[in-house]
Amino acid sequence: MLNWLFDTKKNKDVSLDRIGIDIHSHLIPGIDDGVETVEEAVAMASKMQALGFSHIVTTPHIMWDCYKNTPEIILSGLQNVRQGAAEAGLTIKIDAAAEYFIDEHFNELLVTGQQFLTLPGNRLLVELPYSTPLMNTAETLFSIIKNGYQPVLAHPERYTYFYSDPSVYKKLADQGCELQVNILSLTGYYGENITKMAEWLLRNNLITFLGTDAHKIQHLDMIQKSNKNNWISKYPFQNEKLINI
Repeated sequence: MLNWLFDTKKNKDVSLDRIGIDIHSHLIPGIDDGVETVEEAVAMASKMQALGFSHIVTTPHIMWDCYKNTPEIILSGLQNVRQGAAEAGLTIKIDAAAEYFIDEHFNELLVTGQQFLTLPGNRLLVELPYSTPLMNTAETLFSIIKNGYQPVLAHPERYTYFYSDPSVYKKLADQGCELQVNILSLTGYYGENITKMAEWLLRNNLITFLGTDAHKIQHLDMIQKSNKNNWISKYPFQNEKLINI
């Protein structure tokens, strides 16, 4: 068995060097519920480099009721983080996309052909409401694909309204949506039920990417010290395939 992630036998810090690229985090200061300062962002980038990442594509929220972020706002903040990281002597590559909440604003951007900030391979990281399912999820995902983007659904294990019929996850994957699980879900951070669903999704080969979804350095500390679920080392995450895109 490959014990490169959560190794209970050796009880050592987690190493994510084989993942290589993190595609879900919140490192642009002061624009969502992530870090507040450049100094915090640099500290997190340093920790991610120490964990083995060589590349971060950070993904601030775009959720029009809460975080009215635009590509200009995000990319301006990215330059500040890059400058701080360079001054700190970090070698990790830092880019930015966004985590798009599927709401009316998102659908308007899609219909009118506006600019999106994408992950490598023209991928759009999207999220759903936590409490109530959207009525038109399948139609929206089809529209994303129709417009030339590859949808990546963030943290599907956290949408508890799908638990009564887990076959929904396979239907989403069969429709062409890639699924991204949070490492924090596997540590137990969000609770036992979410951990169990993350494990179920992995066992059923429905997860394509792993992401930290780190909002603060304490999240990375928890990931670093987590030493359970070593069975996850069997799963072939595809993050590393994005590095050279």
